[in-house]
Amino acid sequence: MAFSPSSKVQLGGIFLAFFGWVSSCATTMVPFWKKLNLELNELEEWNVGLWLACVIQDEGPLECKPYDSLLDLPPVLRLARFLMIAANGLGFIAFFLCLCGLNCVKTKNKNIELKKRLGVAGGAFFCLSGVITLIPVSWIAYNTVQEFWDETVPDIVPRWEFGDALFLGWFAGFFLIVGGLLFIGSTCMQETHEPPQLLETYPWLVAPKPLMLPNRHQYKATKNADLVI
Repeated sequence: MAFSPSSKVQLGGIFLAFFGWVSSCATTMVPFWKKLNLELNELEEWNVGLWLACVIQDEGPLECKPYDSLLDLPPVLRLARFLMIAANGLGFIAFFLCLCGLNCVKTKNKNIELKKRLGVAGGAFFCLSGVITLIPVSWIAYNTVQEFWDETVPDIVPRWEFGDALFLGWFAGFFLIVGGLLFIGSTCMQETHEPPQLLETYPWLVAPKPLMLPNRHQYKATKNADLVI
C-alpha cells in the first residue's frame, strides 16, 4: 500500500516520539543519574537514581537498595520523580491520540476534522512530555556541576558526576519534541474536506437514460391486422 508524503512524515514522527517515550521511561527507572568518583577506592562505584542507590564492589554484582523514606529525599529528587512520572503519562496518552490521528488509519465515519484534532493534540502532548523530561534531567545536571566545583568542599572529598541516565534523558526529551513537531506538521498538511463526488462535478458523464415516448405516440399493431404489400 502506497503512503502519501504526509503519511510517511507522520509515521516517522510517531516512531521517533515513541522511541523518546521509551527512553524517558527507562531514564525514570534506572539508578544511574549520578555516580560517585572514588579515586581512593577504585574497586567501589556508587550510583544513585530517583528510586534506588546502588554500589558495585570489586567487579561483583550490582547491589541496590531503595530509599528509606520519601520525606528524607532532597526536594530535587522528589520533584524529579513527579515530573518524570507526569512526562511518561503524557507520552502514553499522546501515543494513542497519534494512533487515532494517523492518515493511514481509516475510520467508519471518515471524520477527517476529528482525526486532525486528535493528531495535533497527540503531537502537542509529545512535545510537552519532552519538555517536562528535560526539566528534571537538566536541573539535576546543573546541581551536580555546582556541587562538583564547590570551593568550600575539600578536594579530598569525592564528587558526584554525571550518570548515563542524564544523557539518555536528554536524548529522550529531544526525540519527543522533534517527533511531536513532525507529527503536528504532517497532520496539518492533510486536507480536512472530503473530495467532491465525481457525478456532481461532471454530470454529463452520467449515462443518458433511454428516451421513452408517451403511450399515445407509440404504435400498437392490432392483433388481426392484414399485411398489405
